Order: sequence, then structure tokens, then C-alpha cells
Amino acid sequence: MEYTPISPFMRPISHAHLRVIERPEASVPGRPVNKWELLRELSKAQAAFGVSERDLTVLQGLLSFFPDDALGGNAEMVVFPSNKAICERLNGMPCSTMRRHLARLVEAGLLQRRDSPNGKRYVRKHGEERVAFGFDLSPLYCQSEEIARAAEAVREAEERVRRLREVVSLMRRDLAALAEFGDEMQPGLGFWDQLRDKAILTARALRRKLSIEDLAAYRADLEALLDQARNIIDGSETEEMNTNDARSERHHHNSNKESIDLEPALEKSGAAAGVPDVDRDEPVADVDEQDTRHLPKIPLHLVIAACPSLKTFYQGEIRHWHQLFDAACHVRPAMGISASAWEEAQRFMGPEQASIVVSAMLERFEDIRSPGGYLRALTAKAVAGEFSCGPMVMALIGRRSAA
Repeated sequence: MEYTPISPFMRPISHAHLRVIERPEASVPGRPVNKWELLRELSKAQAAFGVSERDLTVLQGLLSFFPDDALGGNAEMVVFPSNKAICERLNGMPCSTMRRHLARLVEAGLLQRRDSPNGKRYVRKHGEERVAFGFDLSPLYCQSEEIARAAEAVREAEERVRRLREVVSLMRRDLAALAEFGDEMQPGLGFWDQLRDKAILTARALRRKLSIEDLAAYRADLEALLDQARNIIDGSETEEMNTNDARSERHHHNSNKESIDLEPALEKSGAAAGVPDVDRDEPVADVDEQDTRHLPKIPLHLVIAACPSLKTFYQGEIRHWHQLFDAACHVRPAMGISASAWEEAQRFMGPEQASIVVSAMLERFEDIRSPGGYLRALTAKAVAGEFSCGPMVMALIGRRSAA
């Protein structure tokens, strides 16, 4: 029969708590840890430790009785409030409810009971020595590094889901655009109705909170349909159409020469140019909310032709706008562009145009002293309605032709 140890006051000691007690000294953090930061990290990683929000509310109340902001050092980490004081600190939580949540925190190995012989919580001094009976917070402190790792793993998983959700949403927009374009080129083909239906169903699904497995399944389905649609359209396109696209873009380039001449000045000034006045904590709008924006007027194949360096750093195939977005997300950190600058560019330019800008910046990376500041400056122009990515791409094509 398995042996269950008990405390001096006849309370069972959980095995999770025994693991904390038996933890080697080398695993104990070597520096004090801010108790409120630790609580926030635990809130993010609560599923990994099997605690609920109500459990953490009780833990927050106990931490408020600890006089210092930092756990660790030479201070004894025992708090000894009465049940009544704890319930008052928790805005009148019933005592039975509070005790239940305390038991769960002990079971999770985040607290340790230090019971006095009579079960009361108090502190007693013997000369310079001090003995406290109550709740020991040292298990929470000892697990601070493990809590931080678990919280970071949760953030990384959330980031993967967020990025995959953006990719799926862009693929849905690609699908809807290809359905309209294909219907113009080959009217009456039932496949275009299938694409529209899939785009509508995907938009409805994206209103819900989807798991990473669900999003991956949607991505696979959309990718297959996009490739099938692109193959049908590519088979009907002619070289004359591509030539007309290029000629049209070159005409657009010539009519916007003044816009191109402004951009080298932005490169020299870097972050000195104006940036949009936005709230840094404001969440980026979901890609679905940007459906009022049209896809860039410049063809994707011209972007790829103008930015060959992208293929050097991104090995994936780029045949659709969502794939260009994925490539831009991949190279953006290596270019030294912060996440906030990238999010602002997506918000005000749209994800497709922001991806074109990053790809063009990669092509001229050696000429740009501050990529993040340059992107913010272009974002400011987009806010003012004075920016188009077409001239950037055509300028790169002109440079390649002149070389």
C-alpha cells in the first residue's frame, strides 16, 4: 500500500509538495523574484500546474500579506493570516470556498502548510530567533523558473496559433479573389462557386476560437484549392497578358516618379520621419476585419521577380499572397524590424502590401540604415494616404534591368 505522509497537524502532504521539498538546492533560484510578476507568469501557465483563476485569486490574497515585493533572499517566506483576515482580503469570499482553494494550491505544490501544535497561525520570537506558523511561500519561489518556462511555452503556442490564423484568413481572401478572377476568365465553371462557398464557410469558422489542429486542417484544404485554382488560371493566361501587366505597372511607375524620389530620403532619416500616433497596447485588427481593402494592384509574379533575395532566406513556395505574407513574417525578425513596427504596417497598409514592402526592403537591405524606422516612416505615409508599394517594386525592376 502506498504511504502518504502527514504533517504534524495530521494533514496529508501531497506528492507534488514532496517533490518541492526534495528539490536539490541547485534548482532554487539564486536571486529574489518579484511576487507579482511571478503571479502573472503563473496566471499564464495555470493549466500546466492544474490551478484555476479562483485558486490564483486566493494565492494573490496570501501574497498581499507578505510584506516585501520580492520572494527569496534571506527573508522567511511564511505568512500567517487568520481565515477571517484572508476572507476579508478576498472581498468576503466564504471561508469554506477559501479553504477549498487553499487545499488545491497545496496539492499543486505551490504552498506548504507549516502547522503549529494547536493548528493556529502565528509568529513566536525566542530572542533573535523567529518561528512562524502558517503558509510557506517558498515552494512557489522554488518553482519560479519552471513557472517562467511554462508561461513562455504558452506564449509561443499562442503566437503559433495567431500566425496560423492570419495565414488561413489571408488564404481565404486569396481564394475569394481567385474565384472572382477565374469567373471572369472562364465563366460558367462550377469550380469557382465551390471556391466561393469554401471562402464563406472559412470566414464563418474564423469567427470562432479554433485550435491549432483545426487551423492546420483549414490551411491544408485551402492550399489544395488555391493550387488547383492557380493551375487552372495559369493554363488560361497568355504571355500577352503578362506583358500588358508589366507595361501597365511601368506606366504607373512613371506617373509616380515623385513618390519614388521621396523614399531614399526616408532611408537616410530613418526613424526621424513621422510615425502614426497609435496606442501600442491596441491589438492588431484581425485580418478578417480588413476585407474592405483590395489586394495590391501589382501582380504577385512581378513582386517575386523584383525581390529575388526573398528566395535566399525563405525556402517555401510563393505562388499566393498568403505565402508572401508567411515569407515576410519569416525574414522580418532577421532584418531587425520589431514586432510593433510590423503590426503597425499590417494595420495601416494591409498584410499583403506590408509584405511587399518588407520584401522590397530586403532587396535593398544594405542601403537602409534603420529598417524598423524606415518601415514606420512608410507606415506614416500610408496613414496619410500618400503611399503605394507599386513604385517601390517597379523601381527595383528598373534597377535590375539597368544592371
